[in-house]
Amino acid sequence: MKTTHWELPHTLGALRRSKFSEERIAARTVKDEMRSNLICSLQRKEALFPGIVGYDDTVVPQVINAILSRHNFILLGLRGQAKTRLIRMLATLLDEAVPYVAGCEIHDNPYQPICRNCRNLIEEMGEETPIAFLSPEDRYVEKLATPDVTIADMIGDIDPIKAARRGHNISDELTVHYGLLPRANRGIFAINELPDLAGKIQVGLFNIMQEGDVQIKGYPVRLPLDVLLVFTANPEDYTARGKIVTPLKDRIGAEIRTHYPPAVELGMAITAQEAWVERSGPSVRVPEFVREVIERVAFEARADRRIDKRSGVSQRLPISMIENVVSNAERRGVAHRERPVVPRISDCYAALPAVTGKLELEYEGELQGSETIARELIRRASNRTFLERADDVAPDTVESIVAWFDSGQALKVGGDE
Repeated sequence: MKTTHWELPHTLGALRRSKFSEERIAARTVKDEMRSNLICSLQRKEALFPGIVGYDDTVVPQVINAILSRHNFILLGLRGQAKTRLIRMLATLLDEAVPYVAGCEIHDNPYQPICRNCRNLIEEMGEETPIAFLSPEDRYVEKLATPDVTIADMIGDIDPIKAARRGHNISDELTVHYGLLPRANRGIFAINELPDLAGKIQVGLFNIMQEGDVQIKGYPVRLPLDVLLVFTANPEDYTARGKIVTPLKDRIGAEIRTHYPPAVELGMAITAQEAWVERSGPSVRVPEFVREVIERVAFEARADRRIDKRSGVSQRLPISMIENVVSNAERRGVAHRERPVVPRISDCYAALPAVTGKLELEYEGELQGSETIARELIRRASNRTFLERADDVAPDTVESIVAWFDSGQALKVGGDE
């Protein structure tokens, strides 16, 4: 049953008498909460990560195990493998509403406040302490790691202006300006591209993960944060020497490897789900074999030795490609008043800009050029798609077509005709 706004208690006294009693939530951590909600979802056989295709037998069970084990975890995978989407969906395992001391920067638990300001407020106001509530979206904090991220950004810093305004000593805990990690207290803190964080920031992270102590500008401030830490990283960066501080690796409970779709059918399902094909204007009907050719371009690219395997070929390639293919067919259809608009194989070549920019080439590939390789990939994908259907083609039909071309005949149709 959903809790409406007016049913929620707004003072500490009312909170104690509600379903958010001290006995129920005082010692309940975010990892306990997610574990409990996950078990309920599994019992009801609910889809845990709707929209995530191809991970049902590989990645999803490992994520479930990590949550049931109350582990912090890292997703290792190449670009375009839905790592960020998956960790953002973890917020669906959080409670619909969680109480905190109103106005608290780090969303303190009213029954077990950890910041000095909240302890003072509760001591002063008692049962009349104002209470507010957090939604699951409010409890998810994400940070893209870059080399310029500082300890102040992640953990916090002493704020001299706050100290001067309130008349506090600079060493007082009340002068701290909290960073992103403390502000994610009682929620999920996600860091994308973990290896890009400077070593000293990583040291600050593993200290929080294990001991719960941080030191801000030389002043020891104990912050026993209640937070689930999740990370994403590229396998090459993660395993490269010096990229990850060893004690941080040791403190990450689970290392989960993502992957590209193992079958063309799964890739087509992902592309159909993500691509913008249903548009306003003339109706578009994309033949199944065109969809397959587009998907096979990505599969051929992943197998090509001229393309850097360490970089990978993102699933965004077929998504962008099919959108370009549809756009080219749409342009032709508008010019010639076609109804419906039907993309052709030749439209795949109009989508070269969606392919070339997503290929990281090895030395041999650089010599040949990305456009040459992209054209070859489309030809190979078209050939493979035809061969998959060749058994359904009558031999005499094929022979007559081949004989017609062998006799010197030619057929030329431009992309705009």
